[in-house]
Amino acid sequence: MKDKLKNFGMMTAATLIMAVGTYFFKFTNNFTFGGITGLAVLVARLFPISASDFSFIANMALLALGALILGRKFVAKTAYCSILLSVALSAMERIWPMEKPFTNEPMLEVMFAIALPAFGSAVLFNIGSSSGGTDIIAMIVKKYSSMNIGRALLISDIVITIAGFFVFDIKTGLYSFFGLAIRSFLVDNFIESLNLSKYFNVVCSNPDPICEFIVKELHRGATICDAQGAFSGAKRYIVFTALNRHQAVRLRNYIKREEPGAFILISNTSEIIGKGFHSI
Repeated sequence: MKDKLKNFGMMTAATLIMAVGTYFFKFTNNFTFGGITGLAVLVARLFPISASDFSFIANMALLALGALILGRKFVAKTAYCSILLSVALSAMERIWPMEKPFTNEPMLEVMFAIALPAFGSAVLFNIGSSSGGTDIIAMIVKKYSSMNIGRALLISDIVITIAGFFVFDIKTGLYSFFGLAIRSFLVDNFIESLNLSKYFNVVCSNPDPICEFIVKELHRGATICDAQGAFSGAKRYIVFTALNRHQAVRLRNYIKREEPGAFILISNTSEIIGKGFHSI
C-alpha cells in the first residue's frame, strides 16, 4: 500500500508539472511539438476551440479507442494521468487565462516548455506510466504494423511540428523543431538522473569491517571475491556493492577513515535490477 500511495503521489505531481509547462509556456507561444498538446495548438488556431478543451476531448477519445483496440488493461495504466492532465489544462485556462506569454524571450519560454513536460514524462516513464495522447496512437500502430513505437511517435510528432510552419510562421516553426529535437534528449537524461546509483569495487585486505558497515549501517548487500595482487602477489579481497548517491558518500568516507589502504573504483549506473532497486 505504501508503494502504491508513493507511485500515486509521483504520478499526480509529475502530471501537474507537465500541465504547468504545457499551459503556461507551450500553449501561449504556439509551440507545436509534443503529440496531442502540439496538435491542440494547431486546432485552436484553425477552429473556435481552446487548446486545453481540445486536449481534453482528444485524450478522452484516444482512451476510448485504446480501450476498444488495446484492451482495458492498457488503458488502466494511462487513464488517471491522461484524465488529470486534461482536467488540469482546462482548469488552468479558466482560473488563469493567458492572452500572451509570460516574457518577451521566446528562447526562455521554449526551454521551460521543453523541460517541465520532459521531467514529468521522465517520472511517469520511470514508474511504468504515461500521460496517454500519442502514446496510445503509437501502440495502435505497433499492433497493426511492423513499425516500432519510438518511430511511430517520432513520425507523428514531426508531422504535427511541420504543420506549425504553415499555420503560424517560420520563427514559431523553428522553435517548435528545436523543442522536438531537445525533448527526447532531456527525457532520457532525466530518467538516468532519477535512477543514478553508484557501483563500488573495493580492493582491500580486510573486507569484514567494510561489509559490516554496508549491511548494518547502510542496509545494503555486498559480495566478496578472493583476489591476488599482480605486483605484490599478496592475498586481497574485492567487495562489490551498489548504493544510492547518499549511501555512496557515507561508504566512501568510512573507507577513507577506517581502511585508508583500500583501492576503490566507483562507477555511475542507472540500470540496477534487483532487490532494493528495480524489479525485472
